[in-house]
Amino acid sequence: MIQNTEYFLKGGRAGVLLIHGLTGTPTEMRLVARGLHKAGFTVYGMQLAGHCGDVNDLLKTTWQDWYKSVEVAADKLGKSVDHMFVAGLSMGAVLALRLATEQPERVAGVGVYGPTFKYDGWTMPFFARHLSFLLQWLRPIKNLFNNRMFHEQAPYGIKDERLREMIVNSMYSGDSAAAGLPGNPWPSVAEMLTLSKKVKRKLHKVTAPCLMVHAANDDIAHIENSRLVARSVNGPTHLVELHNSYHMVTIDREHRTLINETVGYFRSILEKRVVEQEDEVYSQQTVQMATG
Repeated sequence: MIQNTEYFLKGGRAGVLLIHGLTGTPTEMRLVARGLHKAGFTVYGMQLAGHCGDVNDLLKTTWQDWYKSVEVAADKLGKSVDHMFVAGLSMGAVLALRLATEQPERVAGVGVYGPTFKYDGWTMPFFARHLSFLLQWLRPIKNLFNNRMFHEQAPYGIKDERLREMIVNSMYSGDSAAAGLPGNPWPSVAEMLTLSKKVKRKLHKVTAPCLMVHAANDDIAHIENSRLVARSVNGPTHLVELHNSYHMVTIDREHRTLINETVGYFRSILEKRVVEQEDEVYSQQTVQMATG
């Protein structure tokens, strides 16, 4: 049974939509949410469709369902703020970029944390790193496909050993709402790869400023995933490499660095927007005076 674990932290008129990763939960974004809220932002930690339940709940959903839930969440947050940012971890970062390509007028900036277009980190099994594209071809073969999954291996995206033990114990306790599922079902990975392919083709449509934060030694998704974003989008970019964390940068040892970088980057965008709006108002008043 799916549990609702999302949260809405009311702050100022600038808001941030936070998107968790595949098989993850809003909990993995909560430390970032608290930091952003403390800095004055309104924060919505949304929950992707099919998540925070069991494997069967997830298998009932597609990438379109996941993205639709992002759009619904953006509509909800948009009613409370004048400026909307979006940030995501892993596949959540890919979904954030999708929103920026589809609704560029709404997205003031993007936080791209450990984006995962493919599983190519150093702990990923050979199949995941080199043959995962076959999953999209195999999907019609239901008996072969639907009951399979691959399990992540130690260190499970977390460099902090104490935190890792807590997360892994929670993950294997059966409470997916707390720490997510312990494995990645093949059908869901195939959906993620389809989403990734579509987003990569449209990255040039992203004009919003993008902050990429990626572990230099990411065990799940190589930092080249972030470099791809930096090369492909048409807005300003800034890449921050973390050297004491693994994939789960929103909760690992340098999560405070991620928060500070995000707050500073988003504030700089807001300051620029305010100046541009003031200049536009001044120009309109000048025209009115000249023609009046």
